[in-house]
Amino acid sequence: MSVCIRIKDAVKKYGNNTIISDLSLDIKEGEFFTLLGPSGCGKTTLLRMIAGFNSIEGGDFYFNDTRINDMDPAQRNIGMVFQNYAIFPHMSVRDNVAFGLKNRKASKEEIATETDKFMELMHIKEYADRMPDRLSGGQQQRVALARALVIKPDVLLMDEPLSNLDAKLRVEMRTVIKEIQHTVGITNVYVTHDQEEAMAVSDRIAVMNQGDIQQVGAPKDIYQRPANLFVATFIGRSNILSGKLEVEGDKATLVFQDGHRVEMPNVLPQYRQSQEVKVSVRPEEFVLETDPTVPGVKAVIDSSVFLGLNTHYFAHTESGDKIEVVQESQIDSIIPDGTEIHLGIKREKINIFEAEGKYNLLEGVRNDNAV
Repeated sequence: MSVCIRIKDAVKKYGNNTIISDLSLDIKEGEFFTLLGPSGCGKTTLLRMIAGFNSIEGGDFYFNDTRINDMDPAQRNIGMVFQNYAIFPHMSVRDNVAFGLKNRKASKEEIATETDKFMELMHIKEYADRMPDRLSGGQQQRVALARALVIKPDVLLMDEPLSNLDAKLRVEMRTVIKEIQHTVGITNVYVTHDQEEAMAVSDRIAVMNQGDIQQVGAPKDIYQRPANLFVATFIGRSNILSGKLEVEGDKATLVFQDGHRVEMPNVLPQYRQSQEVKVSVRPEEFVLETDPTVPGVKAVIDSSVFLGLNTHYFAHTESGDKIEVVQESQIDSIIPDGTEIHLGIKREKINIFEAEGKYNLLEGVRNDNAV
């Protein structure tokens, strides 16, 4: 069976250095939950605290209603998949997959039945008698997954499991992992620094930075309405422009540095006061126009990259901001370097933050970890 995981006021220290301070988090039973953040943000440290591999200096960890702080890792009924696979080089695929069941003194019949079942599930049964050095990276990772799942753990913990694979295999394996997780229905806690990977596999994501959780939500919520400027710039690509919010009565207007104005009806009531702001505009949220009579942020194209479906334009504004614009490729031509353009704004998609980027001023921000 799977479990829900509750973490309350977790603290992790190495000597006098506090890595995680007062972190609280709820992970639902059976969900695919990802800890996402830059290197050194504390995500692997937190995963190892859940596993029991790291000490806990403060707070409480629960599987359902059972406090696990002082529970031996072997008693937590977890499966673990590592970055380097950690499969045994001297054992065949079958013996690797069966290892956990043998350790638990399962019967020969159960070992044979369950090992075959999970090798079939991971499409590696044809390699049952091969040694690991005769397998590709993707096949080795499938062996590691089968070995972790065959013991029917309550929680599957995965630490950067795809980072050693090439780009094509990463895409293939993240699809496999997502499908298997849904088939088995296990609670999965997954660590990665790859935003696209997190978006592809996760039911929910916790974005971490410097030991703190910045936002928790579904991939769509985090991408479209980031809670703060860090999340906006870490998830996907985003152009950050300076501007002003002008408020007259109930009317809020965003004013860019070159004077272009965009009415913003979705500013939250509590933030409807004139102030300096930071504006996050993703490359696909601009509408590129070469007609100088069409209103928009003024810019000049510096270079372009044709990528088939889309063309990426790199430009600078009158105030010197460097920006990227993605436009569906045109059949006739690519806009030449040096062309003056006007950039319309898809106002329903952009995000506006207070001047220091600490919070989003717009309606629709969802943060499951907010208190």
